[in-house]
Amino acid sequence: MEIISLTTPALLFPTVSLLMLAYTNRFLTLATIIRNLYDRYHEKKDNNLLAQIDNLRYRIYLIRNMQIFGVMSLLMCVVSMFALFAGWVDGGAWSFGIALVLMIISLGISLRELQISVGALDLLLTDLEKNEHLP
Repeated sequence: MEIISLTTPALLFPTVSLLMLAYTNRFLTLATIIRNLYDRYHEKKDNNLLAQIDNLRYRIYLIRNMQIFGVMSLLMCVVSMFALFAGWVDGGAWSFGIALVLMIISLGISLRELQISVGALDLLLTDLEKNEHLP
């Protein structure tokens, strides 16, 4: 294995920071939508709203897991940098490899959340189109 330098794990820091910001924005947006749907449900008991809330609950859990794996990736980058700083090259390389795997998992969960998001929007658009074509 080629020796990695202290700056190699540091390359992941801006990526993780931007991803965590994006994940947090998604979480906050979903939290606002859930609160609105909750209020609408208490005004009018609609099973469609409950189904939407269930879908959003699943997406919130996915975003939580995306954030957990993203933070663990950042933590492993810090461990890697510490190991490299201390002269433990093998430990630094392995912990950086683990950080990369954790980031891959986080991105994979993000892809799944995006698929669910698009699927939910597609259902709403299909419902809208059905209602618009009725006389």
